[in-house]
Amino acid sequence: MAPQPGPARGILLMMAAMTVFTLMSAFVKAAERVPAGETMFFRSALAVPVVFAWLWATGGLKGGVRTTSYRGHAFRGIAGATAMGLGFAGLKFLPLPEVTALRFITPVIIVVLAALMLGERFRLVRLGAVVMGLVGVTIITLPRFTAGFGTAEALGAVLTLGSAAMAALAQIFVKSMSGRESTAAIVFYFSMTAAVLSLLTLPFGWVWPRGLDWIWLIGCGLLGGVGQILLTASYRHADAGVLAPFTYVTMLWAVVIGYVWFGEVPTWTMLGGAALIISAGIVIVWRERQLGRETTAERKVVAKGYQ
Repeated sequence: MAPQPGPARGILLMMAAMTVFTLMSAFVKAAERVPAGETMFFRSALAVPVVFAWLWATGGLKGGVRTTSYRGHAFRGIAGATAMGLGFAGLKFLPLPEVTALRFITPVIIVVLAALMLGERFRLVRLGAVVMGLVGVTIITLPRFTAGFGTAEALGAVLTLGSAAMAALAQIFVKSMSGRESTAAIVFYFSMTAAVLSLLTLPFGWVWPRGLDWIWLIGCGLLGGVGQILLTASYRHADAGVLAPFTYVTMLWAVVIGYVWFGEVPTWTMLGGAALIISAGIVIVWRERQLGRETTAERKVVAKGYQ
């Protein structure tokens, strides 16, 4: 039997996925004259054929999108689509690195929602990580709000934080479906739901794309599909706990792309807040791995007791 690939391949795939997703966000930001809802339509609709082509090539198309939880997919799709739309809108008012940093608060919010909705214990380490993440968010957003709650930057901060909260809620719904629904089904129904919901924004003023708009819109859809494939493939080669820290490569690319493409110079305030938020996420990942090992050890002890 051929040896199984080690986690290094999964790590490389995860870093590639994060790079592609950051580039996708840059495409969304570049299409500044296109409304967020319209951008969301292209992102969702054009990702579907890419994912289907991948499923066909890997032999996962037959029965891959079969589901018995339409309600679960609906809730996940609505939450995820709202997160996407708010995130795209936030990119129009804030620099790319700042939006990226604020979106990293999602794992922290997941801890809070998991305690409220799934009954998971709110342990001391998790509580400390939540406080650390909230301090980081405060450091980043305080300059935006002190300038006035009616400013475009303040609106961008609110939209981005709303996006992070809805993304956390979407992950809670995914977690509730884990083990019962395939990754292909989750990706497919989310993309279809987001594409349909984006059409509700038509009355708010879609525009006909022109010139480079077509490149940005088509590109963000194709990149979104490729990024989803890379992300899914990464989990085949390494555990989520191993891969999670490497999602923060997004911050590096956001700073580089923001500076080179959009002339956005990151402030020390933003970098300091981002460091706290990322640290909070790493603490959560570390603690989840510790708890996972403890649970596994307990199960082994119980199993030996029945031998």
